[in-house]
Amino acid sequence: MRTPPPPLLFAMLVLAAARPWCEPNTDAAGGCPGTAAADSATCVDLQLQTCSDASYNQTTFPTLLEHRSRAAVESSSEYILLSVLHHLLEGQCNPDLRLLGCAVLVPRCEGGRARRPCRHVCEALRDACQPAFDAIDMAWPYFLDCGRYFVGQEEGCYNPLEKLRGGLDVVEEALPSGHPPTVLRFTHHSYAQMVRVLKQTAARCTHIAKTYSIGRSFDGRDLLVIEFSSLPGQHELMEPEVKLIGNIHGNEVAGREMLIYLAQYLCSEYLLGSARIQRLLNTTRVHLLPSMNPDGYEVAAAEGAGYNGWTSGRQNAQNLDLNRNFPDLTSEYYRLASARSMRSGRIAIPQHYWWGKVAPETKAIMKWMRTIPFVLSASLHGGDLVVSYPFDFSKHPQEEKMFSPTPDEKMFKLLAKAYADVHPMMMDKSENRCGGNFLKKGSVINGADWYSFTGGMSDFNYLHSNCFEITVELGCVKFPAEEALYTIWQHNKEPLLNFVEMVLHEDDSSARERGRTKISLVHRGIKGVVMDKFGKPVKNARILVKGIRHDITTAPDGDYWRLLPPGSHIVIAQAPGYAKVIKKVTIPARMKSAGRVDFILQPLRIGPKTFLLGPRRSWPGGAGPHREPEEPNQEPLGARRQPAAGGSKPWWWSYFTSLGQHQPRWLLKY
Repeated sequence: MRTPPPPLLFAMLVLAAARPWCEPNTDAAGGCPGTAAADSATCVDLQLQTCSDASYNQTTFPTLLEHRSRAAVESSSEYILLSVLHHLLEGQCNPDLRLLGCAVLVPRCEGGRARRPCRHVCEALRDACQPAFDAIDMAWPYFLDCGRYFVGQEEGCYNPLEKLRGGLDVVEEALPSGHPPTVLRFTHHSYAQMVRVLKQTAARCTHIAKTYSIGRSFDGRDLLVIEFSSLPGQHELMEPEVKLIGNIHGNEVAGREMLIYLAQYLCSEYLLGSARIQRLLNTTRVHLLPSMNPDGYEVAAAEGAGYNGWTSGRQNAQNLDLNRNFPDLTSEYYRLASARSMRSGRIAIPQHYWWGKVAPETKAIMKWMRTIPFVLSASLHGGDLVVSYPFDFSKHPQEEKMFSPTPDEKMFKLLAKAYADVHPMMMDKSENRCGGNFLKKGSVINGADWYSFTGGMSDFNYLHSNCFEITVELGCVKFPAEEALYTIWQHNKEPLLNFVEMVLHEDDSSARERGRTKISLVHRGIKGVVMDKFGKPVKNARILVKGIRHDITTAPDGDYWRLLPPGSHIVIAQAPGYAKVIKKVTIPARMKSAGRVDFILQPLRIGPKTFLLGPRRSWPGGAGPHREPEEPNQEPLGARRQPAAGGSKPWWWSYFTSLGQHQPRWLLKY
């Protein structure tokens, strides 16, 4: 059942119903008749709450839409749409779309002249946000017609989104006297400070680092990532992709600060010639997302470090726990596991998941995972001192604590121990310390054996992608005092590096001399390329390991990474239309030799359709373990399509029903 419009909107809706109205389709261009705001204009103060954070403070009337007063704008359906759009799109494209709309509804006025927003800004935003509108069956708003209401740069346009970058540009800050530029300052960072430090770091190391946003929080803050690689911005064949995520709970801030420090450390050590760091960054692509929940952090930071609250700021701005907001694929895995020949891997997201409330931060992570073939990940939390690994949801839902291993239990324990075994406090033998109750387990525990919950990010990584993710609890104080940050960094620097190095690989110089693509060696497991007999890469080929009922798939370039514990393994590569290839692989305890395993698939000749391993049956919801993995653009992330009677209005129409004859029918696609 849909949530009704917020109570404060009803007054706006009633006012709008009483106002004069013109249909946007009454002229050939699709807009209301009349001329645009005149070049010569009288500037007045901008006093509209929805547009209060625009990059300008004066507007003019009549507007581009022929609204002749502030009251006319406030009561218009266009303005009401801007007021609720972030709720309808669940935070996607917020505040960008709102600010773009404000630039049309109340145009910028300066020096007695109205200025138009830039067409290229509109076009870029339309391309990025159109899928979000399609997902809820809403037409692109007519007043955001890039060709009609926006102009080119040669006509003196301005960027209405410029304020989003305000204060976040790279500005070199003077360090205290006597400190070299490589010094780390162990302080808490506000959102603006965090962004500035990351951008400054990328600017210092432009040849190996860059920043990019994977999306926006519900309140419109960039989810900013800094990546390190020999070729930043692109995936290289055979180069493993690793991500580290902090601050998924806004009040658990140690991970946020550790990743900010780690970014600066990697840049500085690379520039100083550290052989270890140069080798790591020249052979691995590392992505750091210090804050997945910047909105929650602001709530927690308002109370300050060292406060005793346990939940303030934990959720995002929608009051959602982001680590309970991912699709529950673990339940589907347990249901499918009853089939003896079932093999997991790339379980599809059930359609009903999108009918609920999905945070924009969650959608951003899922889109990120679809874009980059991650192989390894860690999520940094606070509240205890332990490393946990999937599954986080008990195989018997009624059991709050129950050991619930994945098919890759041995590998996950190795990954968890790679962190815990070099963390001095996790190895401390005192049972009275923080995390002392996990001492007998080596500070490593199966998540469901600790406590069971659904919708976690780690389980989703494992069941929906090729990525293995662990959860690291960095300490019992969720928001530590500033003076504790240096010690926390000293305890976690080596574990972080050691964990990332689990996918470290070495160059085969002889292969480079032969002019072939760089050959790599996985530190834990195997990697390679799957191709056809003509050398063409085979994407979405399935890599199976006998005895481990979890498969991974090849990336678009045909390369794959399969984390495996030491020992002998039977590895199978197969794809529709090709005969499967089987190889035996031995992985020594110390990887110093073989590690790359390529497959050349031969096409099937003639005969009936060949099925992949597993029973011939259709799995409910299309989530079968042997279906082709869903393509990144197969279903827009955030789709909220519920079954509806033919011809009925979409669910969001209830926000505008009080407008009567002035309802924005231009939002309907039919």
